[in-house]
Amino acid sequence: MRRRSAVPLGLAALLTLPLTIALPEAQAADGLVSAGRPTTASSVEGTGFAPGLAVDGSSTTRWASLEGADPQWLRIDLGSNHTVSRVRLEWEDAYARSYRVQTSADGSTWTDVYSTTSGDGAVDDLTVSGSGRYVRIYGTARGTAYGYSLWEAQVYGAPAGGNGGGSAGPAVPFGSHLKPYAAGTLKPSGSQSAVDQKVVDYYQRWKSAFVRQNCGNGWYQVISPDADHPYVAEAQGYGMVIAATMAGADPDAKKIFDGLVKWKIDHPSSVNPDLLAAEQDVNCRSVNGGDGATDGDMDVAYGLLLADKQWGSTGTYDYKALALKHIAAIKKDEVNPTTKLLKLGDWTSSGDQYYWLSRTSDWMVDHFRAFRAASGDSTWDAVRTAHQNQIANLQSTYAASTGLLPDFVVNTNTTPKPAPGQVLEDPNDGQYWWNACRTPWRIAADAVTSGDAKSLAAARKLNGWIKTKTGGDPNKIAIGYKLNGTQISSGSEAAFFAPFAVAAATDPGSQAWLDSLWNKMVATPIDNSSYFSASIQLQVMITVSGNHWVP
Repeated sequence: MRRRSAVPLGLAALLTLPLTIALPEAQAADGLVSAGRPTTASSVEGTGFAPGLAVDGSSTTRWASLEGADPQWLRIDLGSNHTVSRVRLEWEDAYARSYRVQTSADGSTWTDVYSTTSGDGAVDDLTVSGSGRYVRIYGTARGTAYGYSLWEAQVYGAPAGGNGGGSAGPAVPFGSHLKPYAAGTLKPSGSQSAVDQKVVDYYQRWKSAFVRQNCGNGWYQVISPDADHPYVAEAQGYGMVIAATMAGADPDAKKIFDGLVKWKIDHPSSVNPDLLAAEQDVNCRSVNGGDGATDGDMDVAYGLLLADKQWGSTGTYDYKALALKHIAAIKKDEVNPTTKLLKLGDWTSSGDQYYWLSRTSDWMVDHFRAFRAASGDSTWDAVRTAHQNQIANLQSTYAASTGLLPDFVVNTNTTPKPAPGQVLEDPNDGQYWWNACRTPWRIAADAVTSGDAKSLAAARKLNGWIKTKTGGDPNKIAIGYKLNGTQISSGSEAAFFAPFAVAAATDPGSQAWLDSLWNKMVATPIDNSSYFSASIQLQVMITVSGNHWVP
């Protein structure tokens, strides 16, 4: 066992000390503050080597990075600002020759509190002096041909007050699980840290594939290579929700979010400028009328509320004020005042052929709850009730055996029913197709966070049918169904199989089924040409891992 200290005691000095040695006051008072804390890493070698295993208190489990690559890092979130006086690293054979120990208030700007270029493995017990919410072990040169691996990474210190930099650090960092789900909700089998790391790994691949900084102006965008235009509001809404949720796992989350906010501000709808224009061309200019689309606007408003809770609203952007404007604009121009059901966008108005249409994938019940809480406007209670009633009506009247919803609903002012054919996009507009495929996720997301009886019943109906239909084999989930359960197209697509995982999480008897769906998601590579499926799967993984929350 080797011990290092930034302030080593010489042998002669040790010989002159009395037998009872008083530790420095800070070190004597400081305790272990890293045990069980949310931990993320740059990479994981494979199953059984999750980053959380480095803080589980066991010297028989370990984190291991991918082999043969530098740099690599392990980051521990202490939950609030701490003084840090000691870091103890118990290396496996795959040790760091050169590495730094760093602290940070916000997970973005780092300060070295220790560094070496002559590491030799075993145990490094370091006396340090620093403060921050986050501690990172940052390896720059491996001591072997393998990767980096730690049996234990222990941080000693004491709370310093504050939250690690005021509004700079996220209040609900990814992996903290500060917002528990309804009782009885399932999660994928395995340690929580291992499950969380799978989400982080997928997020990093999604980010690399689809997050861009095109056209300058400080903008960030989520590209949509499989949509009608390179940039669509739906994608930016997804990006804002994802970035705010992944704060704590991605040190760039706030920077990305703010770039998406600037994009939203600079691309206002031509109908209601407090909403986001739905489509942009390769030159980042709004096209096709420049009006708004309800699905994107719903997520933009929700993402802004998440950001307000994560970072506060006293920085570059007042997230709360922007969110309230966006919510008010949705109410004014994207909610039908008669039916209280969502319209397709701000572009449809009384008297046109689309005014009494609604798209079921826009029916985000947890978003309605968040809008009500943020705005104090009871209209959102009526909106939520109207949508939940229509979900129940459609399931019982048109899909009694399956619970499937159609892409579009017509006649919302009289007798709402599935579209009889193509009303906007496709001959399958009245079937469970490329819009409605998201509804198991959207319905069940409310069920797991609120425990609402209506959402639970709707989600469990869907889950019971698809589990029976496929015999518990997620590879048999088809691409599209008629509402009676007849398959429309063969093949396997994440946009169709992934959402059923959230529905499975609502049923205590579906653990094996949920695990099968989770394993299929983990084994599914990202298709760089399909932002739609990849973005849906990522948000499903966030939800079933227990990391989705309602602001």
